[in-house]
Amino acid sequence: WLTSDNMHHQWLLLAACFWVIFMFMVASKFITLTFKDPDGYGAKQEPLILTAVTKVEEVHVPEEKHWPEEFQPTGKAFSGNLIHQPLVHMERLELLRNVCKDTALRDLSHTAVSKFVLDRIFVCDKHKILFCQTPKVGNTQWKKVLIVLNGAFSSIEEIPENIVHDHEKNGLPRLSSFSDSEIKKRLNLYFKFFIVRDPFERLISAFKDKFVHNPRFEPWYRHEIAPGIIRKYRKNRTETKGLQFEDFVRYLGDPNHRWLDVQFGDHIIHWVTYVELCAPCEITYSVIGHHETLEDDAPYILKAAGIDHLVSYPTIPPGITVYNRTKVERYFSGISKRDIRRLYARFEGDFKLFGYREPDFLLN
Repeated sequence: WLTSDNMHHQWLLLAACFWVIFMFMVASKFITLTFKDPDGYGAKQEPLILTAVTKVEEVHVPEEKHWPEEFQPTGKAFSGNLIHQPLVHMERLELLRNVCKDTALRDLSHTAVSKFVLDRIFVCDKHKILFCQTPKVGNTQWKKVLIVLNGAFSSIEEIPENIVHDHEKNGLPRLSSFSDSEIKKRLNLYFKFFIVRDPFERLISAFKDKFVHNPRFEPWYRHEIAPGIIRKYRKNRTETKGLQFEDFVRYLGDPNHRWLDVQFGDHIIHWVTYVELCAPCEITYSVIGHHETLEDDAPYILKAAGIDHLVSYPTIPPGITVYNRTKVERYFSGISKRDIRRLYARFEGDFKLFGYREPDFLLN
């Protein structure tokens, strides 16, 4: 009986040793991933260059494996368990750093930290947070979170919808409104995050929102921007119907699209690349959330920023963040492979930096 008891204690001791070793390995990985980059979580110490965004060139499209599921998240492998979230987010940041170092993708992954970029970043000085706006990924809700944190309203429910995007009334200063020294200080010290989404599904969302439904009644998209795209990119001049997705894709994939972008002004932010919007290779972000896993990522971001006890992310309707492969394939079904490949060539940086795979219909 004593021998059996001693063996039991030895097994318990051995199990405890294995547990300590396992925790040490996890801690070592965390330290390595966090501190091997000398810039850490701060911005790179480079002067701010207030210039236009960089030129996007067409590049070779490599093949990748494809997944058979119809509805699926398209980023890295995720877990719904928040216990594993820190590792998921470290992997995302490590992937970002590695792709940023890829010289073959440099023109698609790097951009100047220009006034255009600084205009996209909203500031919460009270809680030292910077949020870069990437339209069509639930940014309205994140703006509401920051509005409450800045003290303009006491709760999200009290914020009128017409105030959220009124930047003279919502109490959200842009990073571009500060001096160069104040900008650098905030980029170095503040918690910084933004949200991404499958790039092609985001473009479909932008097209539907601005040219089909237009729920916020922004007539310039249909009456000014759409006619400009149609005049330049519609093949059949006898057609009189409104802007079609095929026209939109042809415009976005044109290497010379910028001459139209200049005419459209800041309205183009709804379909500009994540690279051009947020400069992820120049600014060292703390967290990158994915729209497909927002149910897990939103609570994690609030906790990582130290504000989870002050505000909650608004309830996400069931299924709204799920990637719909069938919808994406349906929208691209009538578009030529040439036009799709030109579109992918422009957005390849977004696909690679954030772990999204090349669409199956480009491989068939």
